[in-house]
Amino acid sequence: MGLRFPKEEKLKSRKLIEQIFAEGESRKKFPVKVVFIPQETLKTHQAAFSVPKRNFKLAVTRNRIKRQMREAYRLQKKEVPQKNGKNLAMVFIYISKEKPQYAQLDSSIKALLKKL
Repeated sequence: MGLRFPKEEKLKSRKLIEQIFAEGESRKKFPVKVVFIPQETLKTHQAAFSVPKRNFKLAVTRNRIKRQMREAYRLQKKEVPQKNGKNLAMVFIYISKEKPQYAQLDSSIKALLKKL
């Protein structure tokens, strides 16, 4: 799998994202929440990242947080287990109202990936 985060691992399917929020399970480790669903059709785990506009009005701030979350995931993705031989589709959501420290995001995402 390596330490890259290529196009095949990015969750972009609108149908799959809607299905994740409708039927998926969630886990929370402040300041990050992950909603996920096992999928048979996926070749690898796929992930998407979200920061609510309600909490951070400036796009610059939202993009920075998403970039930090992607980096933390990229370095820890080897921790993601398969659910009954199926790959996971995941959406990571930043739920705090304060700007994060990278170390805090990294430890939260690491703990979440172990919980899956």
